[in-house]
Amino acid sequence: MLALLGVGSSVAAARHHHQADTADGVAGQFDYYLLALSWSPTYCLTHPQDGAQCGGKGYGFVLHGLWPQYDTGGYPQHCTDDALSAADEMLGESLYPSPKLVAHEWVQHGTCSGLDAATYFRTADHATAAVRIPAVFDAPVTSLQMTDNEITAAFRTANPTLPGHAITVACSRGQLSEVRICLTRELQLRPCGRGVHNSCPRGPVQIRSTR
Repeated sequence: MLALLGVGSSVAAARHHHQADTADGVAGQFDYYLLALSWSPTYCLTHPQDGAQCGGKGYGFVLHGLWPQYDTGGYPQHCTDDALSAADEMLGESLYPSPKLVAHEWVQHGTCSGLDAATYFRTADHATAAVRIPAVFDAPVTSLQMTDNEITAAFRTANPTLPGHAITVACSRGQLSEVRICLTRELQLRPCGRGVHNSCPRGPVQIRSTR
Protein backbone atom coordinates (compact mmCIF):
# COMPACT_ATOMS: atom_id res chain seq x y z
CA MET A 1 0.00 0.00 0.00
CA LEU A 2 2.94 2.34 0.57
CA ALA A 3 3.80 1.96 -3.09
CA LEU A 4 0.24 2.67 -4.13
CA LEU A 5 0.31 5.92 -2.17
CA GLY A 6 3.44 7.08 -3.92
CA VAL A 7 5.38 6.58 -1.13
CA GLY A 8 5.09 10.72 7.91
CA SER A 9 4.41 9.63 10.70
CA SER A 10 5.65 10.20 14.20
CA VAL A 11 5.06 8.46 17.46
CA ALA A 12 5.64 11.73 19.26
CA ALA A 13 2.57 12.84 21.15
CA ALA A 14 2.75 16.43 19.94
CA ARG A 15 2.29 15.35 16.36
CA HIS A 16 -0.01 12.41 16.90
CA HIS A 17 -2.70 13.92 19.10
CA HIS A 18 -5.00 15.97 16.92
CA GLN A 19 -7.16 17.20 19.79
CA ALA A 20 -6.86 17.44 23.54
CA ASP A 21 -9.87 15.46 24.72
CA THR A 22 -8.73 11.87 25.10
CA ALA A 23 -9.88 9.24 27.51
CA ASP A 24 -9.19 5.65 28.41
CA GLY A 25 -11.95 3.83 26.59
CA VAL A 26 -13.74 0.53 26.16
CA ALA A 27 -12.74 -1.57 23.17
CA GLY A 28 -15.26 -1.33 20.36
CA GLN A 29 -17.19 1.60 21.82
CA PHE A 30 -16.73 4.51 19.41
CA ASP A 31 -18.66 6.23 16.62
CA TYR A 32 -16.41 6.51 13.58
CA TYR A 33 -12.84 6.35 12.28
CA LEU A 34 -10.45 9.13 11.38
CA LEU A 35 -7.91 8.09 8.75
CA ALA A 36 -4.65 10.06 9.04
CA LEU A 37 -2.37 10.23 6.00
CA SER A 38 0.94 11.94 6.71
CA TRP A 39 3.06 13.82 4.17
CA SER A 40 6.35 12.05 4.71
CA PRO A 41 8.77 14.79 3.50
CA THR A 42 7.59 17.11 6.29
CA TYR A 43 8.19 14.44 8.92
CA CYS A 44 11.60 13.56 7.50
CA LEU A 45 12.66 17.21 7.58
CA THR A 46 12.79 17.02 11.39
CA HIS A 47 13.42 13.27 11.74
CA PRO A 48 16.19 12.49 9.23
CA GLN A 49 17.52 9.83 11.60
CA ASP A 50 14.41 7.71 11.06
CA GLY A 51 15.93 5.35 8.53
CA ALA A 52 12.79 3.22 8.29
CA GLN A 53 10.82 6.08 6.76
CA CYS A 54 13.38 8.63 5.58
CA GLY A 55 16.85 8.47 4.09
CA GLY A 56 15.86 9.04 0.48
CA LYS A 57 12.90 6.62 0.48
CA GLY A 58 10.89 9.09 -1.60
CA TYR A 59 7.59 8.52 0.22
CA GLY A 60 4.72 10.95 -0.26
CA PHE A 61 1.52 10.30 1.68
CA VAL A 62 1.86 7.36 4.06
CA LEU A 63 -0.52 5.74 6.50
CA HIS A 64 -0.20 7.33 9.92
CA GLY A 65 -3.20 5.78 11.59
CA LEU A 66 -6.84 4.77 11.72
CA TRP A 67 -8.24 6.31 14.89
CA PRO A 68 -11.56 5.46 16.58
CA GLN A 69 -13.41 8.71 17.40
CA TYR A 70 -16.42 9.96 19.34
CA ASP A 71 -19.05 12.09 17.60
CA THR A 72 -19.08 14.42 20.60
CA GLY A 73 -15.32 14.97 20.38
CA GLY A 74 -12.23 13.23 21.65
CA TYR A 75 -11.25 9.63 21.20
CA PRO A 76 -10.62 6.49 23.27
CA GLN A 77 -7.10 5.24 23.80
CA HIS A 78 -5.21 2.36 25.48
CA CYS A 79 -8.31 0.18 25.75
CA THR A 80 -6.65 -3.21 26.34
CA ASP A 81 -3.25 -4.70 27.08
CA ASP A 82 -3.34 -7.07 24.10
CA ALA A 83 0.16 -7.50 22.67
CA LEU A 84 1.19 -7.85 19.03
CA SER A 85 2.36 -11.25 17.82
CA ALA A 86 5.30 -11.56 15.44
CA ALA A 87 2.85 -12.17 12.58
CA ASP A 88 0.87 -9.05 13.54
CA GLU A 89 4.04 -6.97 13.56
CA MET A 90 5.03 -8.26 10.15
CA LEU A 91 1.62 -7.37 8.73
CA GLY A 92 1.70 -3.92 10.29
CA GLU A 93 5.18 -3.23 8.95
CA SER A 94 3.93 -3.95 5.43
CA LEU A 95 1.42 -1.10 5.78
CA TYR A 96 3.04 1.53 8.01
CA PRO A 97 6.38 3.24 7.30
CA SER A 98 7.93 2.50 10.71
CA PRO A 99 7.98 -0.48 13.10
CA LYS A 100 7.74 1.92 16.05
CA LEU A 101 4.65 3.45 14.52
CA VAL A 102 3.05 0.02 14.16
CA ALA A 103 3.44 -0.68 17.86
CA HIS A 104 2.30 2.80 18.87
CA GLU A 105 -0.79 2.78 16.68
CA TRP A 106 -1.89 -0.60 17.97
CA VAL A 107 -1.43 0.26 21.65
CA GLN A 108 -3.02 3.68 21.54
CA HIS A 109 -5.73 3.26 18.90
CA GLY A 110 -6.00 -0.28 17.59
CA THR A 111 -6.83 -1.72 20.99
CA CYS A 112 -9.91 0.51 21.03
CA SER A 113 -11.27 -0.77 17.72
CA GLY A 114 -12.71 -3.96 19.18
CA LEU A 115 -10.80 -5.89 16.50
CA ASP A 116 -7.87 -8.25 16.81
CA ALA A 117 -4.58 -6.79 15.62
CA ALA A 118 -4.49 -8.46 12.21
CA THR A 119 -8.05 -7.40 11.43
CA TYR A 120 -7.35 -3.86 12.64
CA PHE A 121 -4.29 -3.53 10.39
CA ARG A 122 -6.21 -4.90 7.42
CA THR A 123 -9.03 -2.46 8.17
CA ALA A 124 -6.51 0.40 8.14
CA ASP A 125 -5.25 -0.86 4.78
CA HIS A 126 -8.79 -1.00 3.37
CA ALA A 127 -9.49 2.50 4.69
CA THR A 128 -6.37 3.82 2.96
CA ALA A 129 -7.40 2.14 -0.28
CA ALA A 130 -10.82 3.80 -0.04
CA VAL A 131 -9.25 7.24 -0.53
CA ARG A 132 -7.80 8.29 -3.89
CA ILE A 133 -4.68 10.45 -3.65
CA PRO A 134 -4.83 13.42 -6.07
CA ALA A 135 -2.35 13.27 -8.94
CA VAL A 136 -0.74 16.55 -7.88
CA PHE A 137 0.72 14.71 -4.85
CA ASP A 138 2.10 11.83 -6.90
CA ALA A 139 5.85 12.18 -6.20
CA PRO A 140 6.27 15.90 -6.97
CA VAL A 141 9.89 16.63 -7.96
CA THR A 142 9.69 20.24 -6.77
CA SER A 143 8.01 21.71 -3.71
CA LEU A 144 4.46 23.02 -4.06
CA GLN A 145 2.65 25.97 -2.49
CA MET A 146 -1.04 25.42 -1.75
CA THR A 147 -3.62 26.67 0.74
CA ASP A 148 -5.52 24.22 2.90
CA ASN A 149 -8.61 24.99 0.81
CA GLU A 150 -6.72 24.07 -2.36
CA ILE A 151 -5.48 20.84 -0.80
CA THR A 152 -9.03 20.01 0.28
CA ALA A 153 -10.36 20.84 -3.19
CA ALA A 154 -7.82 18.51 -4.80
CA PHE A 155 -8.96 15.66 -2.57
CA ARG A 156 -12.61 16.44 -3.28
CA THR A 157 -11.97 16.35 -7.02
CA ALA A 158 -10.25 12.98 -6.67
CA ASN A 159 -12.97 11.72 -4.30
CA PRO A 160 -16.26 13.23 -5.52
CA THR A 161 -18.38 11.45 -2.90
CA LEU A 162 -16.67 13.20 0.03
CA PRO A 163 -19.45 14.83 2.10
CA GLY A 164 -19.08 18.21 3.76
CA HIS A 165 -16.62 18.39 6.66
CA ALA A 166 -15.27 14.92 5.94
CA ILE A 167 -11.68 16.06 5.39
CA THR A 168 -9.30 18.28 7.36
CA VAL A 169 -5.73 19.41 6.74
CA ALA A 170 -3.02 19.59 9.40
CA CYS A 171 0.09 21.77 9.08
CA SER A 172 3.31 22.14 11.05
CA ARG A 173 5.46 25.28 10.87
CA GLY A 174 3.84 26.41 7.65
CA GLN A 175 4.17 23.03 5.93
CA LEU A 176 1.65 20.33 5.06
CA SER A 177 1.77 17.66 7.75
CA GLU A 178 -1.31 15.47 7.29
CA VAL A 179 -4.63 15.04 5.56
CA ARG A 180 -7.31 13.43 7.73
CA ILE A 181 -10.50 11.88 6.41
CA CYS A 182 -13.48 10.61 8.38
CA LEU A 183 -15.06 7.23 7.72
CA THR A 184 -17.88 5.21 9.21
CA ARG A 185 -17.09 2.00 11.03
CA GLU A 186 -17.91 0.31 7.70
CA LEU A 187 -15.31 2.57 5.98
CA GLN A 188 -17.80 4.76 4.14
CA LEU A 189 -16.96 8.46 3.82
CA ARG A 190 -18.83 10.59 6.38
CA PRO A 191 -18.65 14.01 8.08
CA CYS A 192 -16.23 14.32 10.98
CA GLY A 193 -17.46 14.74 14.53
CA ARG A 194 -16.92 17.59 16.92
CA GLY A 195 -13.41 18.95 17.41
CA VAL A 196 -11.88 17.77 14.13
CA HIS A 197 -10.77 20.80 12.16
CA ASN A 198 -8.00 22.30 10.02
CA SER A 199 -4.81 23.45 11.72
CA CYS A 200 -3.11 25.36 8.90
CA PRO A 201 -2.26 29.08 8.78
CA ARG A 202 -3.90 31.44 6.34
CA GLY A 203 -2.31 31.57 2.94
CA PRO A 204 -0.27 28.95 1.06
CA VAL A 205 1.74 26.33 2.93
CA GLN A 206 4.74 24.46 1.61
CA ILE A 207 4.42 20.90 0.37
CA ARG A 208 7.96 19.57 0.15
CA SER A 209 8.96 17.46 -2.80
CA THR A 210 9.47 13.74 -2.35
CA ARG A 211 13.02 13.89 -3.76
